[in-house]
Amino acid sequence: MPRFFTNELDENNICLTGGDAHHIGFSLRMKVGEAVTVCCNGIDYNCTIRSITGDTVYLDLVDKHRCAAEPNVEVTLFQAVPKLDKLEYIIQKSVELGVSRIVPVLTRRCISRPDSKDFAKKLTRLNKIAAEAAKQSGRGMIPEIAPIVGYKEALEMMSKLDRTIILYEEQGGCSFGEVDFSDVKTVGLLIGSEGGFDREEAVAAVENGAVQVWLGKRILRCETAPITALSILMFLTNNM
Repeated sequence: MPRFFTNELDENNICLTGGDAHHIGFSLRMKVGEAVTVCCNGIDYNCTIRSITGDTVYLDLVDKHRCAAEPNVEVTLFQAVPKLDKLEYIIQKSVELGVSRIVPVLTRRCISRPDSKDFAKKLTRLNKIAAEAAKQSGRGMIPEIAPIVGYKEALEMMSKLDRTIILYEEQGGCSFGEVDFSDVKTVGLLIGSEGGFDREEAVAAVENGAVQVWLGKRILRCETAPITALSILMFLTNNM
């Protein structure tokens, strides 16, 4: 069943406009009576098409339910900025695995160092990648790709979450299985770029309340680490 996303929805007057309406009427060539799903804030609204005009598709609500693909824990990935092709890959796979938000972070060892204006120009494409991944994987919402932030701002954002994890392989740390996720609703994952974190950044994160975690003796690439960490996190919180 085709899935479409919206941030606002009136259950008494569900309709799709713009590009979604054009896609239904012209690309999919759907007809009155056929079924579509409208996703809004993690809720699936199963509908049938009542009528189609040039720029609007009007729908009748059949039933609604919480999207089964949405995890019950809200995960924000704080990803130190890698090269653009790696970031696109990380976004696609993280959305498939259930991330709620991705915040690109500029750290000391980032090889790619776009400024805020340059990065803002890429956000449209990055959010499009997130939207396509959300549709493909049956998500009930499109995770946000936030504007780039500095490390200090990222730490401030993480301090508001129930649990924050930094992946850092040097000098101590615990395994994922030792982290307590009981009664946790919001989680932050802080993951380095190609150069990882320097020691001062890791210490600052731990002093800010982050739990230092390592993923084993093998050093993972920056595009492999978030996928591995998200997979483990979803398993440990019963969201696989």
